[in-house]
Parts: sequence; structure tokens; C-alpha cells
Amino acid sequence: MNPLLLKAFTATSCIGRGIAPTLDSLIAQRSGLAPCDFEAVELDIHVGAVERLDEETLPAELSRFDCRNNRLAHLALRQDDFDLRVREAAGRLGARRIGVFLGTSTSGILETELAYRRRDPSSGALPAAFDYGATHNSFSVADFVRRRLGLEGPAAVVSCACASSAKVFGTARRMIEAGVVDAALVGGVDSLCLTTLYGFHSLQLCSRLPCRPFDVERDGLSIGEAAAFALIEPVQAGAGIRLDAASDDVLLLGIGESSDAYHMSAPHPEGHGARRAMQEALASASLEPDAIDYINLHGTGTPSNDRAESQAVTSVFGAAVPCSSTKGATGHALGAAGALEAVISALALRHGLMPGGVNTVRVDPTLTAHYLRRNREARVTRVLSNSFGFGGTNCSLILGRAG
Repeated sequence: MNPLLLKAFTATSCIGRGIAPTLDSLIAQRSGLAPCDFEAVELDIHVGAVERLDEETLPAELSRFDCRNNRLAHLALRQDDFDLRVREAAGRLGARRIGVFLGTSTSGILETELAYRRRDPSSGALPAAFDYGATHNSFSVADFVRRRLGLEGPAAVVSCACASSAKVFGTARRMIEAGVVDAALVGGVDSLCLTTLYGFHSLQLCSRLPCRPFDVERDGLSIGEAAAFALIEPVQAGAGIRLDAASDDVLLLGIGESSDAYHMSAPHPEGHGARRAMQEALASASLEPDAIDYINLHGTGTPSNDRAESQAVTSVFGAAVPCSSTKGATGHALGAAGALEAVISALALRHGLMPGGVNTVRVDPTLTAHYLRRNREARVTRVLSNSFGFGGTNCSLILGRAG
């Protein structure tokens, strides 16, 4: 594939609002996970909540979109001058030439959950003020973002569980290469809700403790919430961008997607689909496995997922390439995890940081991948980031430094 330039990017999660606080938390190996006190939830689990999110107020003209998910998007768009960078691109390229492609899993479902509490006691009807289309509907977040930024290009939402906001990079790439758009705003937004918390708990996938990816005593994941965005454009001819040079620029070099459909909620035990996604990403970037300096793992902290991913990674890369999961810090942001971890991977490239896995005390000796517990400072030229979702939907991204 032709490389795409990340012109701007930002992320907001429980470890920070914007890339500077996020980087500080990664350097300090600080976790944002805390005991769950969300809404009326009565579960003995930890979550990664964005503080004071309910204080966010949407612009008056977009008030019908008000829900926790769109408030999170609104908050994140203002970080790192991201909204200004997108408006500058719209002025340069035209508002119709920028697409919006976002990932989410539950969108604004919390608004529906809250509406059910207020339904008519006689008829069961939901409140008249409840607006499904502007809140719960999966497209709501893309509709809100494009209106918030004045964009008029094509917009779509991918909702395929935990690979959603990684796969939108592939959607954007295809739209750019087809000439439909000249640039794309990609990313993901997913927020805490009752369905997710009780649903994952009912599947016995949630840990009582902050999650411990790849730990010998790992026993489940921790749900988080996040919004992360990137503005991507083709590399201009004659720009002189090349790899292995000192620069803050980050390129999207490769994308690999697969769907193994092995099981509704469990990965193939040998990670067949994950392996195909990583191999596709390498092929699309025209790279050999030894070109990857660091892997940001999907690494949820569940016994089966970590084992399958470890097997898949070592089958492609061997046991030498350093890797870790950042979900011990951020929690699993579900549909926003791919975009959040793409931004973390971009920070790893910019700052020569391989972030150690927070909360992991003793790496499971039966897992063969080279898992980092502590931060490692080193030159990082290319990073592979994995996102794997329910139903066997898998996506791997390769990012590289440019100069």
C-alpha cells in the first residue's frame, strides 16, 4: 500500500486528556483503572473511566446528540488542537473531500438504558424526548463529529467489536486510494454503559482486580472508555519522506485484516486469524517480520486471548521482538481500543518508548512472546498494533517513523 501520513492525532482516556498527559502516564507506568462506581452498577470490578465527563456540554446547535459517547468525542476533539487541525485541512482540501470513518461498539446505548428507567409505567413507552437516532444509533458519533467540524465528505461507522477503530484505517485507505476523498478523519469512541459492564461480567471475562495482561495469574479484563482520532492524508509526491530519519512525522505503512469466525466470543486457540492479520499487514507494507521493533498487543488479560495472541505473535515474529499490552493502564476501550492504541504506538515511535505492561507482576512462563514489564527506551522505527474482536474479526496496523 502507499503510505499515509498522520497529519494530527489525539487520544483521551482514563490515563489522560490529550497526548502529553497520555505520554506522561505511559512513562510513569501509571494505571487509570479504579473500582467501579459507574451509575448504579453493583459489580466488584475495576474500570477505566474518564473523569468529569458528565460536565461536558455540547454546542447548543448539536444538543440533540447529547449522550455520554458524544460528550467523550466532543472532549477529545478539543485536545491537542485537533479540531483546529481538521478545520485547517478542510480549508485547504475542501470540506467535501474529507471523510469521517469511526469505530464504536455500543455508541450511545447508555442513553437508551437511562431512557428505560423513565418509560411510562402504564404503556411502557420510552420518554418522548428520547432521540435514538442522535444518541444510541451507531452512526450517531460520526454524524456528530462531522457536524461538529463542518465536514461534508462521506461518513461511516464500523462496529465489529474490539477491532472496530483499527479497521477504519483500512476503510479510509480504500476511500483515499479510490479517489473518493483526499483525507480522512479516523478513530473510535466508546464509553461506559450498563450493557457492556454487566454483559462482560456475565461472560465471566471481568477481573475483580485491575487487569494483568500476560500475567501468570491473569483472570480477566477491565473495561475502559476512550476517544482517539487521527487525520490521515496521502504522502505528497516529492515530499522526501523516508523511514529511519529523525522526525516527528508518523506514517501508516500497512494494514492487515482477517475474519476467522472461529467462535462468537473466543479466539482460535492457536490464533490463526490473528496470525493472518499480522501477515497481511507485513505484506501490505512490503516488510519482513524482523523490520518490526515493537508490538502493541491486543493483550486483554483473559487467559485464552493472551495465550492465542502469544502463539500467533511468535509464529510470525519469533520470540525476540519486544511486545506489551497497554490495557493494564487504560483498560479495554472496546470499539475505541484500536484507535487509542494506534495513537499510543505513534507516541512510541516519536519518543523512542516501548511501554511496559502495567499491573503485570510475573509473566506467564508458558507464553512465548517477549513481554515487557518495564518501559524500554530505544529507537523505534516501526510498530505493529493488534486489535482482535468477538466473532474472529482481526486487524493489525503497522506505523513507522518518517523523516
